[in-house]
Amino acid sequence: MKEKISIDEFDGKKFKIKFIEDHDNKKAVLTHYLHNIDNGVKAHFEEEATQYLKQIVEYKNEEEKLNLVEDLALQQLLFEVKDVPFPTPKNYTFKFIDLFAGIGGFRIALQNVGGKCIFTSEWNPGAQITYRANFGEVPFGDITKDVTKNYIPEKFDILCAGFPCQAFSIAGNRKGFHDTRGTLFFDLEKIIETKRPKVVFLENVKNLVSHDNGNTLKIILEILEEKLGYKAYTKILNSATHANVPQNRERIFIVAFDQNQVKNHSDFKFPEPIPLTKSIHDILENGKQDDNLYYKKEHQYYPELEKTMTSKDTIYQWRRVYVRENKSQVCPTLTANMGSGGHNVPLILDDYGIRKLSPKECFAFQGYPMEKYILPNVANSKLYMQAGNSVTTTLIERIANQIIQVL
Repeated sequence: MKEKISIDEFDGKKFKIKFIEDHDNKKAVLTHYLHNIDNGVKAHFEEEATQYLKQIVEYKNEEEKLNLVEDLALQQLLFEVKDVPFPTPKNYTFKFIDLFAGIGGFRIALQNVGGKCIFTSEWNPGAQITYRANFGEVPFGDITKDVTKNYIPEKFDILCAGFPCQAFSIAGNRKGFHDTRGTLFFDLEKIIETKRPKVVFLENVKNLVSHDNGNTLKIILEILEEKLGYKAYTKILNSATHANVPQNRERIFIVAFDQNQVKNHSDFKFPEPIPLTKSIHDILENGKQDDNLYYKKEHQYYPELEKTMTSKDTIYQWRRVYVRENKSQVCPTLTANMGSGGHNVPLILDDYGIRKLSPKECFAFQGYPMEKYILPNVANSKLYMQAGNSVTTTLIERIANQIIQVL
């Protein structure tokens, strides 16, 4: 069809509109509008989305001598956002927002238990590409900016966030509470305070417990409970023991309920351990992999790798100057720096040599359904970082099930 329109066309500078702050949320606004076109949330995005659509249709008709009409353009764009591996579900029982969304681990999990995502934020451009490829939605950018926060709709049930761990100031007092300004938790605090979701569902590194001698977690719980009126439940869970995923990955989870909206919050329980029935061989790809994954014999570390790596039934890890064998026969914790500098890189011995895990294998070790999850054509280093920064989506789903039972 000659009269064709694509969401990517909104990158054109002719369609840049300046609001209070200079930002470029056009594709985020439009895709969020399209995803919610059959429900009341669409009204939140409608004015800007229709403005953008009208602009580009007028421009294309004038410049390319087309007879493109808005209805036709809208149908084409709707197909573009729906023709994806994980479209927004039509039948849903609750609404959630996805902050620090990464590549969609929370989203897959909560959609699987009946949720509809009505707002997404992720500032990393590479992660935005992967997110859009799988969900048809472009995340909004920097959540620390008011212009981004202002796009969050009213009335949703669950706020999800895997936020970075930062130390808080304990020097100043603000109405009796420690000051979280200057940290990303401060932005979560403001959103929770303004929007009052029924549930706040947070994930962080295990070290949050000991971070700043325990002060960081103490302040988070103090803000949630004493200032905001939520009841928080916390637990460290391991993907290998609680998600049937053969990766040793311990993370702390915080689930907080608004006590006024969820009277039976004390019924909440974190999921119990389940047997690990999957092995690394259920995830590792068979056959020869891409050449760039294999270490060449002339590599400076090859003699050390060859001497230490003798088993095909475990995953090793390069630790700057030595190789560590993972005795538990599961994948060691995937990290964001797997693709940079050679540190923490999981390694295996296969029939063709010594190699790194592929990005696809790393995503599978995070519970992603790789039979349909799309890895876009970006650098492996970016994909490794995305996998390392992600949540284990199957573990998130088990916790989400427990939340939904309470709701």
